[in-house]
Amino acid sequence: MAEYVIDGGRRLNGCIEIQGAKNSALPILAASVLCRGEVILNNCPIISDTDTCIKILRYLGCSVYRDGHTVYVDSRQIYRYDIPAELMREMRSSIVFMGAILGRMKRAEVSLPGGCELGPRPIDLHISSLARMGAEFEENHGIISCSIEKGIHSADINLSFPSVGATENIMLAAVCSDGVVTVTNAAKEPEICDLADFLNKCGARITGAGEGTLYIEGVKTLSGTQHIIIPDRIVTATYMAALSVCGGRLLLKGVSPLQLRGVSNAFEHSGLMTDYDTKGLHVSAQGVPERAGLVRTMPYPGFPTDAQPPVMAMSCFARGTSVFVENVFESRYRHVSELCRMGANIYVQGKVAVVEGSFDMSGATVEAKDLRGGAALVVAGLGASGKTVVKNINYIERGYEAFEENLGNAGADIIKM
Repeated sequence: MAEYVIDGGRRLNGCIEIQGAKNSALPILAASVLCRGEVILNNCPIISDTDTCIKILRYLGCSVYRDGHTVYVDSRQIYRYDIPAELMREMRSSIVFMGAILGRMKRAEVSLPGGCELGPRPIDLHISSLARMGAEFEENHGIISCSIEKGIHSADINLSFPSVGATENIMLAAVCSDGVVTVTNAAKEPEICDLADFLNKCGARITGAGEGTLYIEGVKTLSGTQHIIIPDRIVTATYMAALSVCGGRLLLKGVSPLQLRGVSNAFEHSGLMTDYDTKGLHVSAQGVPERAGLVRTMPYPGFPTDAQPPVMAMSCFARGTSVFVENVFESRYRHVSELCRMGANIYVQGKVAVVEGSFDMSGATVEAKDLRGGAALVVAGLGASGKTVVKNINYIERGYEAFEENLGNAGADIIKM
């Protein structure tokens, strides 16, 4: 099993091109199932989760070709409506294929998704929403079968929580229908807007993306298109956290300032200096970071749950006390025990974590237990004294492209073994 070996304490200086957003690429790849022509996706990150998506597309009968960061998908010959359990288990977001396959094939058969163990990710909102649109469901030994023999019909759906996955599945199932679907309390994340932009380029009629209420007017078919996936705001936040603990200056290319609304306050509190120009985001840090203050994870435009672990790692080195309140996933503190191995002072009670800044973080052998928690351990290793070994980096490679290469080119002493 591969691992990262980090010799901490090096300043970071240089330029990093921010990869395409994982959380945009996955639903857009799933959406290509709906298209009756070739889809060309640019800026698609080279990570294991997109590799899994490509495996699923090929299993369904799609022709898929990757050339670096460009992926070509032709789904005109799709003939399957099921996804094997072993592929579903490889990726936590695999359930998004349900809506796309249902919209194209009028039936779908999937199992419960796998991926990182962040606590239960119930799909009841997905199922209840699709049922309101006319889908019928059966579950047998963990296999979920659904069909829409009479087609998707108009529906008014009010989500009890602005679930990103449920919003995506509703969009994908509804775009090719005879009805009009309205979604109230829809997710507002930039990745939702990116999916809507892609689908509209293909001929869909979606309005209200990013505003909380979505209107999806069904069309008969979708065509192919070319689309550029937005940059990854969580990866951007991770590099910002790394710079904060290491000091130095980085140019993060391709960053959109609007997408960082949720994390900007925490970094401003920490003392990180930022400046945008046509080249991208310039970030600089000198000395010990200040405390992040109170960080509450919330749906967009609040602080994203995916950015909590790297920012917590940053707070371990800060001057003062930071408080984190995790409101999205109940098991999002699995990285805490590993940070404590490195000398962190973190106290957890339920969904609250109190981080007392430490000036004595030192390297240790630690284990990644999920994607973002693994990235947090890398951030901590970069700032700690001595050698850190991060095991189980297969989790990290689900969402971070060329992580060790980008950091190494910026001055970090990190190798993959």
